[in-house]
Amino acid sequence: MSLLVVGLSHRSAPVSVLERTSLAPEARGKLLQDAVGVEPTTEAAVLSTCNRIELYADVDKFHAGVAELSGLLARHSGVDLEELTPYLYVHYEDRAVHHLFSVACGLDSMVVGEGQILGQIKDALAVAQDRHTAGRLLNDLFQQALRVGKRAHSETGIDRAGQSLVTFGLEQLANGRPVEEWVRGRRALVIGAGSMSSLAATTLARAGVTELVIVNRTLERARRLADGLDGDGLTARAVPVGELADRLPHADVVVSCTGATGLVLTADDLETAFAARATSAGEPVALLDLAMPRDIDAAAHRMEGVRLVDIESLAEASADAPMAADVDKVRGIVADEVAAFGAAQRAATITPTVVALRSMAAGVVTAEMARLEGRLPELDDKQRAEITQTVRRVVDKLLHAPTVRVKQLAGEPGGAGYADALRKLFDLDPQTVAAVSNPEQERQ
Repeated sequence: MSLLVVGLSHRSAPVSVLERTSLAPEARGKLLQDAVGVEPTTEAAVLSTCNRIELYADVDKFHAGVAELSGLLARHSGVDLEELTPYLYVHYEDRAVHHLFSVACGLDSMVVGEGQILGQIKDALAVAQDRHTAGRLLNDLFQQALRVGKRAHSETGIDRAGQSLVTFGLEQLANGRPVEEWVRGRRALVIGAGSMSSLAATTLARAGVTELVIVNRTLERARRLADGLDGDGLTARAVPVGELADRLPHADVVVSCTGATGLVLTADDLETAFAARATSAGEPVALLDLAMPRDIDAAAHRMEGVRLVDIESLAEASADAPMAADVDKVRGIVADEVAAFGAAQRAATITPTVVALRSMAAGVVTAEMARLEGRLPELDDKQRAEITQTVRRVVDKLLHAPTVRVKQLAGEPGGAGYADALRKLFDLDPQTVAAVSNPEQERQ
């Protein structure tokens, strides 16, 4: 089996395409079930963020796997395959591992070094585990990716290379001024209460807004967030989504990040809310749209008295952002970890063969001791035990060096053939080796 990833991101596709391929949580679960239901695929996981959707799978046929996964992404997103194909990228085996590890470290993010991707990778693994679509390979891969990402952030200054999308977006709205100076004393409205919206609310509170209103379909979730931020000069309150239109005219800064499939704020909504108001210091109303697909009508870019920063404009701004020197260190970490992961996976393929070999050797010892007892019935228990232990020690010593060495060799590039050589040299039953690889199947 081999690792394959098929996907698209802000690096390969325009925002207009990314918006259309965005999947709701329940749709991702259905995609996983369909992925493991096709012949080339045995495991699957979906990594879906505001600027990427990627389908990871363990496949036994490369070309068939690419075709099936591409078709699944098209079918579940509703985008025609012919239209989607030019924007898809494919990574296989070590390149697929390298890609995910780079993503985990923030090297492939819209804002280099942002750490929120680690939580999204963790969520992707949790969903795959919950749906029982992640087996040994994807469990190992995603758990290792999380460790690599954490290592990159702890051992380097990659955090200095970029910020979260929230901070970066606010910096773009501040237009060169320190965010704290620009935000201080303003009234903020946050739409949504998920992880990104919660981060936005917390960031705004720390930056010094005086009033924070959180609008969410689930009022209780918004209340918990508001209650945790209220106080110390900040008035934070939660309101139901039905009050959004009433609250909007009073906001200086609006941040939206929901899972809605349609627009949350249309051009008409914005014109009605802000037509008759004057913003503080004559500045435009600041809108930050972090949703994918977008929450705020792109027509806001052309409205007077309104400034909109969305995923598309963030992508353009991040392309000009300087990269920190620590990025090179992170790339080195990724390269080392990819090599280590590949070696561990290759070495793991030899383990069932080694176990089967030792099992066969133990069977030979048992059979020969039974024959010896038939020939020498006068042996007492102590003598029989001593002979048995001696024979086992001889077998263990003979097998120790070659089995340790074959595991080392199997971990090197091109080492996959050692397991096959071992099976042929010792005439091991392939079904026995397979049973060691799949003990659950053997018990069924």
